[in-house]
Amino acid sequence: MSEHSATDYRWLRSGDEAFPAMLRAIDAARESVRLEMYIFSASPLADRFRDALVRAAQRGARVLVLLDAFGSFQLSSSYWDSLLEAGGQFRWFNPLAFGRMLYRDHRKILVCDGQVAFVGGLNIAPEYEGDGVKRGWRDLGIEVRGVLAGELAEAFDASFELADGHKRLQRLRKATARTTTSAESWRLLLSGPGRGYNFLKRTLANDLANAKDVRIVCAYFLPTWKIRRELGRATRRGARVQLLLAGKSDVRLSQRASHRLYTPLMRRGVEIYEYQPQILHAKLFLIDQQVYVGSSNLDARSLNINYELLVRITDPRAVGEARNMFVEILSHCRRIEPGPWRKSRSLWTKMLEDWAHFFLARVDPYLARRNLSRWRG
Repeated sequence: MSEHSATDYRWLRSGDEAFPAMLRAIDAARESVRLEMYIFSASPLADRFRDALVRAAQRGARVLVLLDAFGSFQLSSSYWDSLLEAGGQFRWFNPLAFGRMLYRDHRKILVCDGQVAFVGGLNIAPEYEGDGVKRGWRDLGIEVRGVLAGELAEAFDASFELADGHKRLQRLRKATARTTTSAESWRLLLSGPGRGYNFLKRTLANDLANAKDVRIVCAYFLPTWKIRRELGRATRRGARVQLLLAGKSDVRLSQRASHRLYTPLMRRGVEIYEYQPQILHAKLFLIDQQVYVGSSNLDARSLNINYELLVRITDPRAVGEARNMFVEILSHCRRIEPGPWRKSRSLWTKMLEDWAHFFLARVDPYLARRNLSRWRG
């Protein structure tokens, strides 16, 4: 691997693995710390992160914190007073206001000294603490070192500079919402609202178009018609397609919408499994010899509305370890069988699933487009 593209990867299989590694990286930082989160929930875990950020600022590091105003709405701005006093900076992404609540920053990024970074699905909240089997939600992330960490730092800086305020947020949509950078073993895919080429969706669809093996772990599953079509085409080519979805979910509406898709997908030969021990919040997409990891789910909000990121990795060792992780998660899943599944769906249940699907696949994106058009006006 060339020096220009060199990046090292380390999988973090749970909150118990991720949070200590993230805190160690903050404590080791000497120049800068950038933290971008959707949910930052006041708790002993959050306090450990805040205190580590304060210590970093006190020793002279440039500390920047960006939180989504909706995802972290229960957190008071005063929570960050000690960081501000130490010289750090804090900003809300898209402060709450009527008519401006639909577009959210769902990205999760920590970058220290521009050299080590963490991405994945983990928010800073107590429910993510644990191994995902005996306690805590099942989630995962990855630690990267090298050039990719620097690219993630640049992505953060663009969001931090432009995210605060109505006009700035519109500029963010135009300037940085949908971009991609790549090197030998990775591709960084950033997405957001608006029209134009969506690198994240298109890259996923292109990989699926020729896939021979598809293994997906996804917390909220409501993909576009094109992605569903490619999953069906893959099985017709003889590919094995396995979906590991949430048996327990924190968003019941999303789960009902996903359930509406089970029967047509299983008719096409897609295998569907549901994770049993805990709430599933992970996002991991294995397509042949590449793996995607980041904040994006395969649902309408992630693919069309929110600000998201995925990293597409082709490093053989990282992909191999991801496959092993998939097998471990699968061992805690129950397979959904077509016959029993159809018999278990009452008319009322099917109506609820139809309504949930219509709202999340049609109404929510429509309202988001209306909201965006008002910004343009």
